[in-house]
Amino acid sequence: MRVQCAIADGGPAGMMLGWLLARTGVTVVVLEKHRDFLRDFRGDTIHPSTLEVLHELGVLDKFLDRPHREIRDITGRIGRETLTLGDFSHLPTRCKFIALMPQWDFLNFVASEARAHATFHLLMQAEVTGLRESDGRVRGFVVTTSGGTIEIDADLVVGADGRHSEVRAQAGLVVEDLGAPIDVLWMRLSRKPTDPQGLIGNLGAGIVFVMIDRDDYWQCAFVIPKGGIDDIHARGLPAFRDRIRSLVPFLGDRVEELNDWNEIRLLTVVVDRLRTWHKPGLLCIGDAAHAMSPVGGVGINLAIQDAVAAANILSAPLASGRLSDADLGRVQRRRELPTRVIQRGQLAIQDQFLRKALERRGGVKVPLAMRLLQRFPLLRRIPARLVGVGVRPEHVRVPSADFRLPDTGPRI
Repeated sequence: MRVQCAIADGGPAGMMLGWLLARTGVTVVVLEKHRDFLRDFRGDTIHPSTLEVLHELGVLDKFLDRPHREIRDITGRIGRETLTLGDFSHLPTRCKFIALMPQWDFLNFVASEARAHATFHLLMQAEVTGLRESDGRVRGFVVTTSGGTIEIDADLVVGADGRHSEVRAQAGLVVEDLGAPIDVLWMRLSRKPTDPQGLIGNLGAGIVFVMIDRDDYWQCAFVIPKGGIDDIHARGLPAFRDRIRSLVPFLGDRVEELNDWNEIRLLTVVVDRLRTWHKPGLLCIGDAAHAMSPVGGVGINLAIQDAVAAANILSAPLASGRLSDADLGRVQRRRELPTRVIQRGQLAIQDQFLRKALERRGGVKVPLAMRLLQRFPLLRRIPARLVGVGVRPEHVRVPSADFRLPDTGPRI
């Protein structure tokens, strides 16, 4: 196969970049190693910045017709006290809320829109296993598929394959580990109509427990000290259930739904970034370029912002066949400052708040910063802006070319 751009991984960054490039007439293939997008315990918060991009692409109403939940503020519970920590109602965006939608639904939506363009190709069960290089430049991918090994030639290959990126490893790009004092245990618990709604953070003595409203169930994150999973297992599952129940009493007997450790997944938290995101013929974006902490749930949306910036900068050089390493450097320069600012904030929250909260064994007090947010509601706009829009939000700058396929019904 010969294309102008080949993208490793059909996650949010890869799918969005493929769609944006294809709509400008660039020939692109996205390579997804699984047979579908149906994998649980992925982030599913679609932030106002991403919803704004969908509006600019003319598909926002169509997207919001799909089942979703809307979060209009950020709520925290410390002990028995409920606090409002962020208010999205004043954001300078059309959607003043976070849309909660399973990530596989979001990716299927992006795939359906991208497939309308004749220059877009999506290969499922296609895993990138090697780079093709010559004369100091990356020329394409070696790909393992269900039908055997194939080679793909491309003017640009993109690593959008996450925090354990095979592309960046094979390219020999240098990774700076910024450290993370926490890991996260992901699990499901059923949700009743009488439960609170939205995104709820719960803090108690030595416990941090985050609950994401998915309508008929809660997706839950139990924060533990880095490497603390063996201690959790040693205490036993009944003790683990009791800790959750003591912090969130309204869950009651629903914690008994956790009857096997296999229902509780460990997410090893990594915060890192590449010193250089590119080399001739290759670019990394999203978690492949900068693995984010789950703090704030902003990783997906930062990755999508990378994709928008990359499409804005690279579509013309790719279309004209004049892509240079300087063009790839422009992408990093555009996105590195937002990445550094958000990661620095995440590290501060991890080190100064979450780590200390997990170490605390006595009573829990509401931090001064949170008290100020309750006393002065205007201040709630600050965390809402950082979470909902971020730093240097990107907008779709490149117009669509007329490369859409005729609408002849569903396509596989």
